[in-house]
Amino acid sequence: PLEERMCMTNVQTRDSIPIVDMSNPDDPEIVNYDVPAEVLENVKDATYKFFGLPAEVRNKYSKELSSSNNVRFGTSFTPQAEKAIEWKNYLSLIIVDGVDEANLNYYPKCPNPELTVGVDRHSDASTLMILLQGEIGGLFVRGNDGDNWIHVPPIKGSLVINVGDALQIISNGKYRSVKHRMVANGSKNRISVPIFVNPRPIDMIGPFPELIENGEKPIYKQVLYSDYVKHFFCKARDGKKTVVFAEL
Repeated sequence: PLEERMCMTNVQTRDSIPIVDMSNPDDPEIVNYDVPAEVLENVKDATYKFFGLPAEVRNKYSKELSSSNNVRFGTSFTPQAEKAIEWKNYLSLIIVDGVDEANLNYYPKCPNPELTVGVDRHSDASTLMILLQGEIGGLFVRGNDGDNWIHVPPIKGSLVINVGDALQIISNGKYRSVKHRMVANGSKNRISVPIFVNPRPIDMIGPFPELIENGEKPIYKQVLYSDYVKHFFCKARDGKKTVVFAEL
């Protein structure tokens, strides 16, 4: 549909995106988590191998057939509710304690990228999302003001840190979750690896008590995080409308 297509005329450069340089290991303010390059290459190689497997092999890990609730293979977000199916396959790996979730996302080369949704506009349900982009761009974030989209080109050795809905709720709106989307690529396959840091399903999320005790008016109510996630996944992506579920 026309309303789902990406308009490239209102795209900005990354100039307004803060970049934190963590390349100096001697800086006392920086905790150096140096991931060897071969580890990142192994992640990419494993992803290519998995998505190169025949469909009948990959489908053994589908939500309906997987022998583990912590491993899921799928395509798109909520296919039964979407107007346009997303141009993506993913393998989702959930850490046993339920706090972290890693996705291996594969976006195959697309014959008509201008008519295709890579990933539709949305914010994440998580507290934070930590993204390894790979070498191929395609991630766009919505600016704080107006209708412009900002391209986030990959920078070698960098990670993209994205605020999710849970952090917006517990900070009482001080940190706002970021609306973002992916566009399809007409010439190359693309891989990305997002890691989602989440509250536990049994956790109640709401504005920090310290904020309210200091006289701040709460914007959000206390909600069970598993209920928020269920609401998040029960419908098609629609920007940041999901966060309304937690509003007072």
